[in-house]
Amino acid sequence: MSKPKLKEKDKPFDISKWRVVEAYEKVKANKGAAGVDEESIADFERDLKGNLYKIWNRMSSGSYFPPPVRAVEIPKKAGGVRILGVPTVADRIAQTVVRMYLEPNVEPMFHPDSYGYRPGRSALDAVATCRKRCWGNDWVIDLDLKSFFDTIDHSLLLKAVERHTDLQWVILYIKRWLVAPLQNVDGTIVARDRGTPQGSLCTAAHKPPYEQRWVMDSVRTLSLVGTVVVVEHCA
Repeated sequence: MSKPKLKEKDKPFDISKWRVVEAYEKVKANKGAAGVDEESIADFERDLKGNLYKIWNRMSSGSYFPPPVRAVEIPKKAGGVRILGVPTVADRIAQTVVRMYLEPNVEPMFHPDSYGYRPGRSALDAVATCRKRCWGNDWVIDLDLKSFFDTIDHSLLLKAVERHTDLQWVILYIKRWLVAPLQNVDGTIVARDRGTPQGSLCTAAHKPPYEQRWVMDSVRTLSLVGTVVVVEHCA
């Protein structure tokens, strides 16, 4: 006697197969480099149906574990390097699935002047707003959180995530992504207990807005712990 066909509702987590397909289409549109498995999008597509089913099957059963993230060093203008994390194609699809479920809940919480990583917004939109406002303001205050991605506390980040979703599988996989190790160029594996690699979709989805526009009207110098501040006169 043949086994009954497995239905989505038979899985511990209710994840739509169509969401996995949509996630793949988004990842393909964004292109991107291969991860530690050296599998390109073209390679992934050689068994597209099977690979997408594997992602859905593992995510919906709770057995999906992310592979290490490939570390790429990007030189900084001021010296030193910034570590960019490149997940595998399959992992980017899995992350996009989670983002598609979580983003509608957190998107309304962002400040109107927040442009980074938000749907329908770009760096050019932020530049256009700055260009418009520079005609009415004499001062520009530039703030940058020092080592934000490198030092973010996992427990605090998860508390923020749990406040905006009751989907246990979303929380489960975000926990696993946070501790997924980095694989350096030389092949060495680096465990992580804090921070999140830049380049991860989860980094983008969970980076909180930190704009403080209230300082722009009256403050000409500013000192914040862990923050680099540049004050420039526009006149």
